[in-house]
Amino acid sequence: MNGPGLIVAAPASGSGKTVVTLGLLRAFRRAGVAIASAKAGPDYIDPAFHAAASGADCVNLDGWGMRDQTLAGLAGNLGQDTELVICEGVMGLFDGAVDGTGSTADLAARTGWPVVLVIDVGGQAASALAVYEGFARHRPDVAIVGVICNRVGGPGHERILREAFAAASPDFLGFLPRNPALSLPDRHLGLVQAREHAALEEFLDSAGEHIADHLDLDALRTAARPGLRARGTATLLPPLGHRIAVARDDAFAFTYTAMLQGWRNDGASISFFSPLSDEGPAADADAVYLPGGYPELHAGRLAANGCFRDGLAAAASRSASIYGECGGYMALGAGLVDGEGVRHEMAGLLGLETSFADRRLHLGYRRLRTTRRSGLGESGLRFRGHEFHYASVLEEGRGDPLFHAEDARGENGGPRGLVSGTVAGSFVHLIDCEA
Repeated sequence: MNGPGLIVAAPASGSGKTVVTLGLLRAFRRAGVAIASAKAGPDYIDPAFHAAASGADCVNLDGWGMRDQTLAGLAGNLGQDTELVICEGVMGLFDGAVDGTGSTADLAARTGWPVVLVIDVGGQAASALAVYEGFARHRPDVAIVGVICNRVGGPGHERILREAFAAASPDFLGFLPRNPALSLPDRHLGLVQAREHAALEEFLDSAGEHIADHLDLDALRTAARPGLRARGTATLLPPLGHRIAVARDDAFAFTYTAMLQGWRNDGASISFFSPLSDEGPAADADAVYLPGGYPELHAGRLAANGCFRDGLAAAASRSASIYGECGGYMALGAGLVDGEGVRHEMAGLLGLETSFADRRLHLGYRRLRTTRRSGLGESGLRFRGHEFHYASVLEEGRGDPLFHAEDARGENGGPRGLVSGTVAGSFVHLIDCEA
């Protein structure tokens, strides 16, 4: 069985596609449909919501950051043994990297999955038809097969919309009334993490009921189409070691499922530890991975957790490979200044001082070339990644630069990250090896 797929996209961020996607996943799951999900682009937060809604891991599919064979293998595997794949888009349908690639539309063209467009009609009526028609004609290689009018004001509003869309006759047309209860809190990097919601199951059930009550699920399944059939394992990044200890809790949660699975496929064993619970990495670990997350929200606890910091120091002393990304990179540094201007001692394994007292947005895809040997391998290796943080670097001292980095256009090059002995890290989240 190779289930067909649909991509839930929108003209712009904020249209409601995440809640619509979560509602669809929960509604189909409750209806007994074997469902799988994907998230377009570099996103660590939405996939955790997908997993909670569907009961299965969500896979990131990144049209800019991944090699063709990586994307094809992940998408093809996703469709195996499922009845339907639902992929949530990123930003607006045609928005991507600064070089114009990597959009949700690109992903639709490459996978063959059609698009259902979620339009926020809260401030418009018949004008929504012009939005749909413009998007439908913009790229002939992208099939927009349906429209979900979201945040409909009432029966009169819906009637106008139905009459407007009657002539266009999309394969699927649905109307979701405004529901203020179906909103999710956010913070500076996106939604508040799924693991931090005490009432997440109740929210997902409500979203599923909202979708099931107002949309024709059978018609949506009919609109789906088969996608890529390629299969295979994908190693996004080389394993850092044979026995890799991975930090995992509210402060360090930004890890791609496919990356960990790739390490396992290559023979590495993986254990988890919680720095917030004052746990250190396993004593026999020959590698430690500190992913991104929100250490800035928990800096005081991390600074006070001696077992965590001593465990990292012990790993470094036995020459274990230690690698940190974004939040993990900050935790490996000497100090972190929180949003209130208070400095907290971090692990002190890299000569890095960071601050959230003066937030500055750093955002975009990155092309990377290693300039020093590290746990990632020899110098000269090439990767693709994504940078998204608000931290300011006060000092990036002891150690050598880890990467030479450029943006998606190949411009604005410069050093990124640090290497000191077997400890390394940077603010860039690595996605895949360069083709």
